[in-house]
Amino acid sequence: MTRRTGIKGFLLGTLTIVVSAVVFLVPFAFIVLTAMKDRSESADLSFSWPTQFQFMQNLQEVIAARDYMLIIAFINSTILTVCSVGLMVVLSAMVAFVLQRRRSRWTGLVNFLVLSGLIIPPAVVPTIWVLQGLGLFKTMPGLILIEIAFGMSFSILLFRAFIATVPRDLDEAAIIDGAGPLRLFFQVILPLLRSVAVTVIVVQSVVVFNDFTNPLYFLPGDQNATVQLTLFNFQSQYATQYNLLFMNMLLITIPPLLMFMFFNRQIVAGLTSGAIKG
Repeated sequence: MTRRTGIKGFLLGTLTIVVSAVVFLVPFAFIVLTAMKDRSESADLSFSWPTQFQFMQNLQEVIAARDYMLIIAFINSTILTVCSVGLMVVLSAMVAFVLQRRRSRWTGLVNFLVLSGLIIPPAVVPTIWVLQGLGLFKTMPGLILIEIAFGMSFSILLFRAFIATVPRDLDEAAIIDGAGPLRLFFQVILPLLRSVAVTVIVVQSVVVFNDFTNPLYFLPGDQNATVQLTLFNFQSQYATQYNLLFMNMLLITIPPLLMFMFFNRQIVAGLTSGAIKG
């Protein structure tokens, strides 16, 4: 019986790997092949080997398009990602710590609001109205606040699940030693959240870096473009340069792909740490 179970597990694992390879690797291979073709050959959108390799030519043309708009977009996306994720990690960890350690009659309401952030879709027009009232519409700080607000619910839930496994004795010992609330959090609790913090950083960095709708609605303008909006550079009503479009796709896919490759173990460890320690 155990042997049959082992064989079934092996076959199921093999099938999962094969399906995953087909779902993820085949589209990526199609992007790479199309990015190597010339304009006429790429218009066929066929999964075939290019007759003439124009990888470098397409790369140079994509980078130089519209006065090096892709370079500006990478800078904007980097600033947006670093600022948003950095503030998101600190604020989410602080909220999760308070919700987990200091329960009050408002805890249920706050938990409901946190879950609502995952369930209720964002409203574009009211959000624009609020940003205009604050003078932050079409500004990078305004978009940073939007990304923080939309990503905090998921981050708070991860941090709170991990903080629940941290013994309260550490809090009491730090308070006895004279630590205040801020010192307790930043010197005692936050260093213990390293694994889940890495998970939040990587996951949210990919989400913010690949965000398309929020920059489109809340930060319009060529000088404010992010990497996802550069896909419009090679599309028009009457024609699309598929070789340059797919080259652009390849360039903006590489940074998130590298993050997942290098931090894959940390992501899994952060997502499962609360369950393992519990």
